[in-house]
Amino acid sequence: MAGYASGHHVKTPRAKYSCDMNPRIQFSDLGLSREISKAIEAMGFEEPTSIQALAIPLIQAGRDITAQAQTGTGKTSAFGIPIIENIDASHRQVQAIVLCPTRELAIQIAEEFSHLLQFMPKITVLPVYGGQPIERQLRALASGVHIVIGTPGRVMDHLKRRTLLLDNVSMVVLDEADQMLDMGFRDDIELILKKIPQKRQTMLFSATMPQPIIDISRRFQNKPEFVRVQYQELAVPQIEQSYIEVKGPDKLEALCRLIDITDPHLAIIFCNTKHGAEDLGGRVRARGYRAEELHGDMKQSQRDRVMGGFRKGKIDILIATDVAARGIDVEDVDIVINYDVPQDVEYYVHRIGRTGRAGKSGRAVTFVTTRDFTKLREIQKYIKVQIPRIPLPTAGDVAATKIRVLFESVRETIQKGGIEPYIKMIEHESESDLTTIEIAGALLKMKMEQPEAEAQKEREVLDFGDTGAESGMVRFFIGLGRDHNVAPKDIVGAIAGETGIPGKSIGAIRILDTYSFVEVPRDCAGEVYEIMKERTIRGQPTGIEPAQGRRD
Repeated sequence: MAGYASGHHVKTPRAKYSCDMNPRIQFSDLGLSREISKAIEAMGFEEPTSIQALAIPLIQAGRDITAQAQTGTGKTSAFGIPIIENIDASHRQVQAIVLCPTRELAIQIAEEFSHLLQFMPKITVLPVYGGQPIERQLRALASGVHIVIGTPGRVMDHLKRRTLLLDNVSMVVLDEADQMLDMGFRDDIELILKKIPQKRQTMLFSATMPQPIIDISRRFQNKPEFVRVQYQELAVPQIEQSYIEVKGPDKLEALCRLIDITDPHLAIIFCNTKHGAEDLGGRVRARGYRAEELHGDMKQSQRDRVMGGFRKGKIDILIATDVAARGIDVEDVDIVINYDVPQDVEYYVHRIGRTGRAGKSGRAVTFVTTRDFTKLREIQKYIKVQIPRIPLPTAGDVAATKIRVLFESVRETIQKGGIEPYIKMIEHESESDLTTIEIAGALLKMKMEQPEAEAQKEREVLDFGDTGAESGMVRFFIGLGRDHNVAPKDIVGAIAGETGIPGKSIGAIRILDTYSFVEVPRDCAGEVYEIMKERTIRGQPTGIEPAQGRRD
């Protein structure tokens, strides 16, 4: 890579690296530690976002950077990953500090760092901000932390108290620098930077590049590299966008109701992870929908088969991840459903752009849980559109839609003719104690209840019977035990990581010399069984099978 680009001689620096220049790279190309790589996979990231692909290699090389990137583009991990990789866990001193404008952003950044650190428990992160009792922060600082994420005002408070020492800081980030300046934090920022050793790496992230930001860069950075993410404009006004507020466990039912209500010719459903796509594909197919998943780990022949079936209408529903969906160009997609809110706001634009093609109208619906509202606000800010909330379709709405569709089919059948023999049969029956209205009503009831009967059959197939588990649970036999160096955390980690169910939902675990038992909630036992049959624990096949009822 070429030498440093200072950009100090120009009023508005020209980005030396931008997303359109950067080749598509994978996380595996970045030489990350095993722990960080595992965390990235657990977080559902399939590949770096544009700002991550640009910034991480430069930060890894020890360079100062000034990056133009908005909230929601994945910039927290862009600086978080290389910071964590640079921390010496054996020294319980503050080695990195991130300054940001608001307590909400400090909490959000700290949460993302915690996710990145889930397999590195010895590295500690502390958010410091106003509105929280300072005593709690004082105790944490006294015990020693590695990374501090804070608002300038509260950081200054700790510096004055001498409860926060920055003598060992080697990496500093100014996040949303333009907003911090707008809020009047310039003096605080400059005082904090002066407290940090000059021999440091300084990273500045800002959505805009006004002159005060350039001044900060000129004074406190060492020949920074300027990078910029070129944002794609949302040029799809014919797409009707909306969101549905839904609890996580209710997503599947909401999805099925939405599909039944809209009755799309072709639909694309987006999940954030390949495991999520596989899991949802199995659940949707179990309910009788013609669905297939598409994710980055599939072979090209598999991708071609799925896409061929989707284009020909043999598959109604495509369940895709962002990476796998790149390049999908099918004109007749009626609706895009964001089953998961995307990690990157740019992905939202890419996703909904799969519908409304060739001048046709389209529809995009996003499922939003309580924890997703921050990301929804970022998306709305980015696309400059207020996305309206729509109610969750009720079972009555679905029934009314099915009846309407059924009567449309009845009219078409009448127009086609050939129903005379059936009319005679009904006339014959109506001569008994049945009226034609009663016959029609009974036939309609039978037709409407048919899908529920089929679903009940499916549930009976997944009934594992008596496995000796606690009420509401299913107990599984696993063909690995102490002799295979398997511990409870290995079983919990494998099941939670592969299936997406929370680790705390997993019940009793009993490990013997050559085999083990584990209990999981009954409502997700089928998915656990199907997925874990194909997975490993500590690199060895699980040998999972439903356990037999206890005889003791």
